[in-house]
Parts: sequence; C-alpha cells; structure tokens
Amino acid sequence: MDNNFRAGFGGIVFLFLLALVVVEIIWSWRKDKKAYNTKDTLANLAIFIGFQLSKVLFFGFQYTIMGYLSQFSLFHLKSTPLVFLISFVAVDFVYYWYHRLSHKIKLLWAFHLVHHSSLFMNLTVSYRLNWLSALLTPFVVAPLILIGLPFEFIAASFGLNLLYQFFLHTEAVGKLGFIEGILATPSAHRVHHGSNEQYIDKNFGGVFMIWDRWFGTYQPETIKATYGVTTGFISNNPFVLVFKGFVDYFKGKMDYKG
Repeated sequence: MDNNFRAGFGGIVFLFLLALVVVEIIWSWRKDKKAYNTKDTLANLAIFIGFQLSKVLFFGFQYTIMGYLSQFSLFHLKSTPLVFLISFVAVDFVYYWYHRLSHKIKLLWAFHLVHHSSLFMNLTVSYRLNWLSALLTPFVVAPLILIGLPFEFIAASFGLNLLYQFFLHTEAVGKLGFIEGILATPSAHRVHHGSNEQYIDKNFGGVFMIWDRWFGTYQPETIKATYGVTTGFISNNPFVLVFKGFVDYFKGKMDYKG
C-alpha cells in the first residue's frame, strides 16, 4: 500500500474518531452524564501522543524481533482472504490471553495499569495505553508468527482489534441485545473497567466475547460500574500514570486491582 495513501487514510480515520469524541462530549454535557473531566481528558490526550511517538521509537525493535522469529516459522501460509480471517480470529484469541495475564501477572499489570487508572469511561480512555507496551508486542504475537501467519495480516488484525476497542469505551451505548456475550460491546467493556468486586477480572476479549464465555470470565453488566483501580484516584500527571505500575512493581506494592 502506498505510503501517501496510508497517511491519507489514517488522517481520515483520526478525524472520524475525533468527531466521535466531540459528539460524545456534547452528549455528556447535554444529558449531564459527567462522562468527561477536563484534567482527566487532557491526561488521556497526552498519553495518546506519547503512545504514538513510542510506536515510531520502537518500530525498529519490533521489526527486528518479528523478522528473527519468522525464520523459525513452521509453515508459510499464503496471503488469502481465508488466511486473513484466520489471522484476525487468532489475534483476538492471543489478545484475550495476553489481556487476561496482564491482570494476573504483576509485571504485565505494571504495563496495563495506566489503562485502568481513569475514574471515567469515555472514548478518550481507549488510548490510555502504556508508552512501553510496544516492547511486549513482538512476544505477544510470536506464536502466530511461528505458525506461519503472514506478518502483515497479524499487524493489520492487531490494529483493527485496537481500533474496534475504541468504540467500546463509552457510556453512550446501552446493551445490544443478542450481540451481548458474542461480541465485545460497550456494556461488556464497562464491566471490564469496573472495580466493583463482581466485575474484577472479567470480559477480556478485544472483539469476541466467546473466549470469555468458554474460559469462565464473562460477566454481564448488572449494576453501574465504578471505574478505576480499587485504591481509587492515582493522578492526572501522564508520566505518573504511565510509570506508576513499574514503580509499585519494584517496591512490591501492587496489592490493588482494576
């Protein structure tokens, strides 16, 4: 794909997502939903900018590791629509387990904490992602590379998975009927971000909820979620939010959940 086309398409997607944020802000204001807080939103935007820069910074590292792993692929599957579909589903399956382990393994939680640190649920929270998470990506998708799925399909599927999750971070959409429990929905993801006792460590799927149903981590939304980690407010400083998990990890103070 031509680089100019990619840049243009990416720009259009960004403007579309930005327009949705504006619409959600207006909805929150008119309905008095209080889904946005100025300091929290500015922190989200700062973290988003840092995350985009980190992707550029760590691209060479990711490419090198993935290129090295590809030498040991068991198969070399052709780039066909069916293989892309398999890649998309496989990426979501791997994402489910990576996401679930990120809530169970303290070092991985150090990376993931920033995403659960907001006391609000809105579209800008979706890109509240750790600047160092790009260091983990090659190892997360390593099994898919080793079985021979095309690297470009893996990368595209991972990108689409994260893009889909953008739409899950909102209170503006209620339950979606029969789709609940099959696909990840805003309702299911509100549960995931809840620090309520019955909501902790539930609904890890990125696109599909079938993994959660199969492996016993599915929880429907029954009460309003209390967002954030169990210890409450952390900070609105993006540097504190990004690195707090690592500081707490090395201090041995990670006795909180999100």
